[in-house]
This record gives sequence, structure tokens and C-alpha cells, in this order.
Amino acid sequence: MDDAVPETPAVAEDEPAPDPGYDPASPAPLNVPRTPTGDAGVDAALDRLGDADHLATDGHVEVYEDVHRGLRDALTALDARPGPPAPPSLHGPRS
Repeated sequence: MDDAVPETPAVAEDEPAPDPGYDPASPAPLNVPRTPTGDAGVDAALDRLGDADHLATDGHVEVYEDVHRGLRDALTALDARPGPPAPPSLHGPRS
């Protein structure tokens, strides 16, 4: 049986030392790109997602629910818009 302890791998000299003030649990931007859609309401809702970048995880739910509400409202508004007129019937008006 070999009682040798494996060596700890050496840190490469070109790797920066860890920042002593870095806290992996602190909020950090995800830097997920958001492409404008051209719809002001949808774009505003998507921009709101950036607010989650500065919150702890337990604060994300409020932002996500708000964004979901905004997107749902935008879809509902599409249903409320008048569409094009219905095509005329081939059989004429019914009596």
C-alpha cells in the first residue's frame, strides 16, 4: 500500500490570483444580450430583466413575475386590436 499524498497542483504563473474581495454569492450581471423587438412594450419588459442582475437570487422572482405580466399584457393587447375586415362571403348575405 502506498501512503503517498498526492501533490496539490501548482497554480500557473500566468493565472491571476483570486480577488480576496470576490464573493461568488453576490449579485453579478449575467450579460445576456437582449435584442430589441421593435415593440415598445415588449422591449421595456425585456429591459426590466436587467434589474435582476443587481439583486440577490431571492429578488429575481419579483422581476420575472413583473416581466411575465408585461409580456402577457402585450400579447393580450394584440388580441384586442381590430384585424383586417373579413373577406366577403362567396354566397352573398344570408337571410
